[in-house]
Amino acid sequence: MTADFPLSDLRVLELGSFIAGPFTGRLFADFGAEVIKVEPPDRPDPLRKWGDTIDDNGLFWAIQARNKKCISLNLRTTKGQELLKKILPHVDVVIENFRPGTLEKWNLGYEVMSEINPRLILVRTSGFGQTGPYKDRAGFGSIGESMGGLRYVTGEPDRPPVRVGISIGDSLAAMYAMIGCLTAIHERSRSGMGQVVDTALYEAVFGVMESTIPEYVLLDKLRERSGNILPGVAPSNIYKTGDDSWIAIGGNADTVFKRLAAVMGQPGLASDERYATHEARGKHQKELDELIEAWTQTKPCHELLELLSTNGVPAGRIYNAKDMVSDPQFIAREMIVPFEHPELGSFPMPGIVPKLSRTPGQIHHAGPTTIGEHNREIFCDWLGMEESEFLALQSEEVI
Repeated sequence: MTADFPLSDLRVLELGSFIAGPFTGRLFADFGAEVIKVEPPDRPDPLRKWGDTIDDNGLFWAIQARNKKCISLNLRTTKGQELLKKILPHVDVVIENFRPGTLEKWNLGYEVMSEINPRLILVRTSGFGQTGPYKDRAGFGSIGESMGGLRYVTGEPDRPPVRVGISIGDSLAAMYAMIGCLTAIHERSRSGMGQVVDTALYEAVFGVMESTIPEYVLLDKLRERSGNILPGVAPSNIYKTGDDSWIAIGGNADTVFKRLAAVMGQPGLASDERYATHEARGKHQKELDELIEAWTQTKPCHELLELLSTNGVPAGRIYNAKDMVSDPQFIAREMIVPFEHPELGSFPMPGIVPKLSRTPGQIHHAGPTTIGEHNREIFCDWLGMEESEFLALQSEEVI
């Protein structure tokens, strides 16, 4: 990695598996950090074959493990633990997403790590955090979404709570963990000391739940499932179009609603006392949405988008993957990057977010295809391990 990338001066050791921890590692790798993923030699990350696969190659794995190096190391053995300790002086950050107490059980808690490398930052992501009465509970992203409040408010009012169609709890936790780690790195530049970044899945979800708590505590109001709307915010919904597509329109600001009313050919709506203000529109939300959908159903989606865009009304078609891969904005912003995968050929890799103007991130390679692909580089080149010891550890399945 060259110095042109913003995090190229950082080395990150990634422990754990699946989504939250590895996603944090991927974010570091996207911006140039040297990320070394650790997998047990007998228990590879299940993400390698999770979800849809081609010839046993997981499609999600190639995204989540991109730009990383990969070593195998059995941390359940004393030799594996000692070997990890030898790596610690060479890295800035360790990422893990085990159940709390796992590292301590392996004699690899933060007290041990920081004694070896006082500048080390340990990023810990778990279901409920490292403290509190629930800390020992197992936790997946779905549980974090449930207890963090997101599931309760997602879905239609007359139906059970539903999930978002992706692992949003894990992804939010990964992003919070990245923010926490970068904050700790910034602080380390002054103190010279590392610390623990403790991220809980349920707290990451709870952190984006807006004013749900003061609404309850101060107003005795429970936010409920409301389908595709936010109660009192109108118009902001999805509407059926004349060609049986769906379009999202956000016209809830007064000035924007005035433009929307004009585009609809009903400028008088903007001065109608039922719709003239934000509060009034909120009270008449259902009838206003019905008026708008009666209009959107008279035109095909592409025509509506052109009209609304021209007149400064935020709108967008409800996209699926087919829409995204052909959309000129996605293409222009390099949000889908054709990348050569060693096993799968041309691979449509999701682009890097966010974009930096001077030192942007970059995709250098797809995820390592074999377990322990970089063992020799790390153990022999970094640590100076002799060939005989390397082969002995292989035969003992320590690596």
